[in-house]
This record gives sequence, structure tokens and C-alpha cells, in this order.
Amino acid sequence: MQTHSTRHIDLECLHCKTRVPLDKNVAGCPNCGENILEARYDLDLINVQEWQAALKERRHGVWRYAEVLPIYEKRNIVSLGEGGTPLIRSQALASMLGLKYLYIKDERQGPTNSFKDRQATVAISAMREIGVDEVVVASTGNVAIAYAAYGARAGVKLWAFFPSLTPGPKMREAALYGAEVIKISGSYDETKEIAARFAKNKHIFLDRGIKSVAAIEAMKTIAYEIAEDLGEALDDGQRWRSPDWFFQGVSGGMGPIGVAKGFREMQSMGIVDKLPALGLIQSTGCAPMVDAFVRGQRIATPVTNPQTVIATLATGNPGRSYELLYDYVQENGGVFADATDEEAFDAIRLVARLEGISVEPAAGVMFAGMFKLVQRGVIRPDEVVVLNCSGHTLPVEREILGEQWQKQVELQRSKTVQLPEDKLLSALDHIESSIRRILIIEDSPDAARLIKRLLEARGQDYDVHLAPDGRAGLQMMLEIKPDLVITDLMMPDVDGFVVIEAMKSDEVLQHVPIVVITAKELTASDRERLNGQVEMLLQKGSSIDDDFIDSLMNKLE
Repeated sequence: MQTHSTRHIDLECLHCKTRVPLDKNVAGCPNCGENILEARYDLDLINVQEWQAALKERRHGVWRYAEVLPIYEKRNIVSLGEGGTPLIRSQALASMLGLKYLYIKDERQGPTNSFKDRQATVAISAMREIGVDEVVVASTGNVAIAYAAYGARAGVKLWAFFPSLTPGPKMREAALYGAEVIKISGSYDETKEIAARFAKNKHIFLDRGIKSVAAIEAMKTIAYEIAEDLGEALDDGQRWRSPDWFFQGVSGGMGPIGVAKGFREMQSMGIVDKLPALGLIQSTGCAPMVDAFVRGQRIATPVTNPQTVIATLATGNPGRSYELLYDYVQENGGVFADATDEEAFDAIRLVARLEGISVEPAAGVMFAGMFKLVQRGVIRPDEVVVLNCSGHTLPVEREILGEQWQKQVELQRSKTVQLPEDKLLSALDHIESSIRRILIIEDSPDAARLIKRLLEARGQDYDVHLAPDGRAGLQMMLEIKPDLVITDLMMPDVDGFVVIEAMKSDEVLQHVPIVVITAKELTASDRERLNGQVEMLLQKGSSIDDDFIDSLMNKLE
């Protein structure tokens, strides 16, 4: 095996091919400004047969492949046992889709439950080796959580900048590890710009040049693991092999760029004989790569206002990443496709119930897009398909299941909607008289119509709009820009709490007054969440029917 004295690692610009040493001051190519750099190793010094034999004696994980990772000294490695995740062969889902060889690379099983643990171990280890003890990172969730955990272990202080749509549990987890959390009321692209300016002004290391190197080098270990495991599964362990397809939900694109590099390295060493086609799936609400690919363009037009609630896929400007992926697809096969948030959530529920695997929304988008490509015949039944299950559902289950996942019993005498009419009208008097455009978010059509009639009866010439659920309400807000929002709390999929949190984190909507009308029995935690966020909280009336017990038993049978 190679030693420090024999190894030499350079960073190569993917645009002009300039090479520079791995160094803490490298934030991009010094010749052309390219911000994506790849590590280059002396692969011809590796005796492949000896190396593969040595691997059989090593523990599974990212650092199993240390000879092709950008760290010189093992003492600088910061590890929490990442990598070595299982390649699970699908049974029920594969049968439903008519696929013979469908595999799920279960990246949920990392220390912080996402494939970004791979990036964190390489990035934080590289920072330790080059003497960095404080770093700024912009993230939509998983990267910051992983960096915070590994940074805590290594004594590297993390400044984590999040866009406003990042789920609260993700930000809280990063804070738990000791990261300084800064929430930006803007898009992910704007968050990255602010983080860069902060790092420059405070003279703190910015995870930019290292980020691309760490992301690419770390994610390529997924390719090495897949090739090794597929060899055992399909060829009795005699030879490593590539799948026909590798699928991933895509935002910035570093993940599949890294996986592609891993397969290219193995092909150059003679370990595998082909490169897989890439299935690159984006959210329909933020799909600059898909839009450009459909038009046959190598350069993507940025999306300035992403329309997706899946924050981890809300990168509006993929920059050079798309060009690299486009070139790979043109040379080696593949496709860019999209799926809606609703299709992603449906896919998450389906995968959980068929395979017992609960995946994050970004992986849900990937599954939903893959379903479409199977239906279109893009994927043949006998092809070997590997899906990157990039993270766990855990922080966002409420958004996926909504509030209606359990059996619910309404304590009402009849179906008649009972609203606090006097209190609602007094609430309007309490709020500014300049209100004209009102949005009602209510999943009960009867309640929505009654509220609308009450408003119209006042003779104030209100412009009243109705939304049947929280997701439709958030979309409608962007279109009509209401002066007042009246919302229920208990709604399927996106509930009233999520609506309120989204409004308060949006620069345009955060000052719009909110009136909540709900039949939900509010807990102390519920009231704490609403405290200071709404103008008024009103309870719908209820009464217990004489035959309530009988109807309850019938409902639960």
C-alpha cells in the first residue's frame, strides 16, 4: 500500500485542468476561477489485485478506501463510523414495477441519518489536516447537521447558515451539536451569498473549495461500495460491477458528480468494465437542470423563486454542476426528470409501506421520478437499478403524514358547522381597517363557505379567496398577496402550524395578520407554538351527541 511519502494529491480544475496542491487557501481554480475541483491521485501506483485483497480484511466504511481519499495522515481522520451502508434488494416494490434487479443504497444508516455524513468525515478530516478550526457553511439541513456533529468531535467550530424553508428540527439538531445557527429569510442561493460575505468579513474559513472536493471524494465511496456489493450479489464475488442505472434526487449535484467520479476511477483501474447511466431527479418546483436538459441546453437558467417545500432540493442555480452532469449523461447515458412535492410524499408513503424504509423528501422525489421513467419504458425490466436513499424521514414526518394519520373522533352532535361568529367579526374590527383581500384556508367546505358568508355580510367589499388545504393556501398566498389569512389548524398534508411557520419565515408574508379558527383541543405545546404568531385564536363550537358512544365504537371497529 502507498504511504504518505509515496502519495501525492493534487486538486485539478474541471474547466482548464490546472493542478494545484491540496491547501486551505484554495477556494477555486487560481487560473480561471472554476469553483469545482477534483482530487487527483497516482492511481497507477496502486496494485489493484493486492488492494482488493487487502480490502477484504478491512472494516466497512468510508475510510476503507483511504488510498483514494484526500488525507495524508490517518491521525487526522475524524470518523463516527460512517459509510458501509447496506445495499438492499427490493422485493415488493420491484415486483410492483416489474423490475428484476432493484437495489436501495440505504444511506439513512449513517451517524446523522444522511449520506452527508460521508462528506462531513472527509471535509472535517481535511480541515484538521490543513489547520482549520473554524468554518462557515451554507446548508439546507443535512450538510450542516453532519458538519456540526463531526466538527464537535474534532473541535472545529461551525457557523451554519440556513434558508428560511429549512425544517425547524434540522436547524435544532445542528444547534444541539454546538453549531452557531443563522436562519436567513431568503432562498438557498441567497443564503450561500450571505454566508460567503460573512466568512470574508470575519476572516473565517469558508467551506467552498473544500466542500466540492470533500463532496466529490466522499460521495465516490458510494460507487466503490455499490460495485463491491453488486459483485458479491450478482457475480458470486469474483468481480466488482457497475449497475445499469444509478438514481439520485438532485439539488446542487455534487453527489452524483462524486458517484460518477468513483465509477470512472474504478474503470480506469480496470475494476469495472462500464459506467452506469444516471437518473437525476429534481422537484418540479425547482428544476433548472431538468428544464435545461429538455431544451437540449448545456447551461441551466437559474430558478429565482423555487416553488417547493422540499428545502434540500431548492437550489435555484446549479451552476457548473449541471454542465458536468449534462456532459456525463451525453457520453454515458441517463436522463434528467422531475416529480412534484405531492408525488414525492406519495412515494415516501408507498416505499415505507412496501419496503419498510422511511426516506427523506429528496429521496421521495427520486423514487417518484423513477416510477415515471419505468412507466415510460426508459428503464428496462432486466436492468440493474440502484437508488440512493439519501436520508431518513425523521425530521419531517409531520409534513408527510399531516395531522390526519391517526383515527380521529369528532365530538359533534351533527354535521352542522359551529363557528364563533361574534368573536370572528370582532377580530376583524381588532385588525387594521385597510384589509380587503382575505384568504381562508379550511379543509371543511361547509366551514369555509360559512366564514366567507359572514365576511361578505359585513358589506365591506372584501375580496375573499378559499384554499382547501395548507399546501394550496401557501401557493395562493404567493399569487394574491392577502391582507389577512384565516386558517384552520387540522388539515391533511400541510397543516395550519406549517402554514404559519412558512408565513413567518417569509420576508413578504411575515407581516400578514393571521386568525386561527380551530376545533383542535390545543395542548400547552400547541399554544406555545402559536404565541405571538397569530392575531387571534378562536375555537369552533362542539357538542356531544346522545349516541356518541355507539358511533365511536362503530368508527373504531
